[in-house]
Order: sequence, then structure tokens, then C-alpha cells
Amino acid sequence: MRRNVVVRRTSMRLAAAVAVGGLAVAACGGPVKMGAAATAGQQRISTDTLTNEVANLTAAYQVNAKKKVKPQRPVAQAPQQVLTWLINFRVFDELAALHGISPTPTAVHNQLTALGTQAKQQSLTTKTYVSAAGAVPPDLLPQLGRYFAILTAFENRLDGGTQPTGQAAQQALQTRIAHAQCLAAKNLGIKVNPQYGEYDYGTYSVVPAPSKLAAAASPSASPSSKPRLTPPC
Repeated sequence: MRRNVVVRRTSMRLAAAVAVGGLAVAACGGPVKMGAAATAGQQRISTDTLTNEVANLTAAYQVNAKKKVKPQRPVAQAPQQVLTWLINFRVFDELAALHGISPTPTAVHNQLTALGTQAKQQSLTTKTYVSAAGAVPPDLLPQLGRYFAILTAFENRLDGGTQPTGQAAQQALQTRIAHAQCLAAKNLGIKVNPQYGEYDYGTYSVVPAPSKLAAAASPSASPSSKPRLTPPC
């Protein structure tokens, strides 16, 4: 796992992406097209696609349960979690286009190999690992590999391929990455179907929309507890 930058960074970013769930994407107001769970630029994520991917994730959970592996994220929020990934893959494609990054099949393969190594260290298959830890439908592994390949290439461009060792330098790098992700997402003008929730800029993920009745009953709720619906970039 420590032999090269690609593997090391896959490990670091996987911990952030699949264990914590902070995904840097953005949302804008306005209606979405009929039959769409979300739209990102000219691309539409259909409700059928989302339904199928949630079914794939649910099937993976059932397989994992037989291995006594429990999901680390709330199962009831699977639609929001899967939609977040589907949006995020498009955001990273946009980031790659904006910065002239073209991940090669070898780069994608290296990322998937690194994920497999991490999974093996926990005596898990790659599919079990990504589904249980990150709510990633196993059939989306190629997209996940591309996501990490783009991220790794962008990190290498920002720091010349040398991973920062100090905490301040690491934080500065993550801030620059988050800013670039935000700009890419903003450029897409992402819209989420209210049926599936809304976009929280505090966690950069699709979250269930708060109940209007609850909001009306709690007019003094702290602003920090509300989703950040405007782009921070």
C-alpha cells in the first residue's frame, strides 16, 4: 500500500470519501426535468437509473449480511447516498475537463487494485468493501476507479507529486481541491429532485429535505444546523 503515490492517496481519499461521506458537489435551485432524480449540466440522472442502483446496493447488503458484514451508513438513506455518488462522478468528470485531465485505463486499474488491496487487508472482497463502507453499488466500481484516478492526478498537479507531510500543508491542499470541486459542480448547475432531498453544502452530499412542518415549528433553529444551499466558492 505504501509503494507509490497512487496507492497511498487512494487509501487517504477513500477514508474521507467512503468512510466519512464528505463529497464535494454542488446544487442550484430550480426544477429538474420530468423523470430525473437530478441533472448535472446537460446530463440527466434518471429516476430509473437511481432506482436500479439502489437495488444493486440493497442486493450487495444482502450478500454482505450473509458474511456478517454490516453497512456503515444508514440503510434508509440509500437513495440519497447513491445519488450523491452518481452526481459526484459527473462533477469529477467536469473537474477533469476543466483541468485537462484524462485518466488512462492503467490509472483507473491502479486505483481499483489499491481498493482491492485495502479490502483484502480486512479479509473482504472489493465489492463488499465499497458497498459496506461507502454505500457504493458494486457495479459502479469502474466509475469509482475513474473518480480516484482523476483526484490523484489533480493532487499530483497541485503539489508536484509530493504528498504534503505537515498538517498545515495537507489542509491547504485539501482546501484547494475542495475549491476546484466546488467550481466544477457550480459550472454544471446541479439540480436535485426534491423527492430525494436537497444539497447540503456543509457535507457536500444529498440529504433528506427537512420537514416543512418541523421547520415551521422551530423558527429559532440555529443557522448552522441548516443545509448550506449556496455554493461556498
